[in-house]
Amino acid sequence: MATNSDTTVKTASVSPPTNQKSINLALQGGGAHGAFGWGVMDKFLEDGRLDIEGVCGTSAGSMNAVVYAYGKLKGNDGARQALHDFWKAISDAGQKFKMPKMPWDAMMPTENPMEGMMKSMMGLFSPYQLNPMNYNPLREVLEKQVDFDELHKNQHVTKVFICATNVRTGKVKIFDTHEVTADVVLASACLPQVFQAVEIDGEHYWDGGYMGNPVLYPLFYYTKSRDVVILHINPIERPGIPKTAADISNRLNEITFNSSLIKELRSVYFVQKLLDDGWIKDEFREKLKYVLIHSVRADIAMSDLNSASKMNSEWGFLTMLRDRGRSLAGQWLQHNFEHLNVRSSVDLRKEFL
Repeated sequence: MATNSDTTVKTASVSPPTNQKSINLALQGGGAHGAFGWGVMDKFLEDGRLDIEGVCGTSAGSMNAVVYAYGKLKGNDGARQALHDFWKAISDAGQKFKMPKMPWDAMMPTENPMEGMMKSMMGLFSPYQLNPMNYNPLREVLEKQVDFDELHKNQHVTKVFICATNVRTGKVKIFDTHEVTADVVLASACLPQVFQAVEIDGEHYWDGGYMGNPVLYPLFYYTKSRDVVILHINPIERPGIPKTAADISNRLNEITFNSSLIKELRSVYFVQKLLDDGWIKDEFREKLKYVLIHSVRADIAMSDLNSASKMNSEWGFLTMLRDRGRSLAGQWLQHNFEHLNVRSSVDLRKEFL
């Protein structure tokens, strides 16, 4: 595993495991918190027992998805290195635009006043006014870290599905591997208060999290594997009641960006129940896929972080999130690997109904 100052991922020369299990990954978005997802994926890749057939992502999850798929062209080690290099590039780019710290900041219990001022301005003015040239530093990072032409040529290696929200129709749009470009990934991560809507083929798109964080159904219809492992970035549950304005806003953000996923999981349970209780005639059963759901949930691991930290691109913060993700992924594999390809490790009725 790479340390905070490493530029390469340390690997051990071991033989490929013979007990690989095929799965799909569903990657939530969450700004800088996506580095937690990086950590989970890094541990999965290091472990080597998971054969990832398809990846569906939204926002930061879409970035992890395309970077993983491109790196995977060089095997698990290539995917680990690609994810490491991408997040390091994100950190380096972020520091160029970081608000300077003032001598009195250490005495302030809240955020940097200049950052607070910028947030207030975004509430009063649109990105069309604040950023008329539509500059997005993420574009340069993506185009340097991912060769999209090479990804298209090798789309059989990993099936990629990227979610974005169509501004005009309000519907989710799924872009698959051969359609994925830097514009598509930026559309999936386009927060409308920060960036202008991204135009693709005459339509305009915002962050995919509004309609699916992420959407699961492409993994049901377009892959063979029936196991879906969801990497949750936004905590579903939190103890206590938020009482400050910042905490209320943070919790509302989490609930909003989890709502579409929870609704889709309820639909999965409904189909499971139809099949389990024999409500479908035998001649039609093969037309339905019995999907197995698994969750790597960040409820505890991310409970001490608020929405403001989603904009934190400091390398120490990102690698801390990576390490939290790696730790949770290791625990998850220890307790749930045996369930993969056998049964769901999530009780959908108990958790979401």
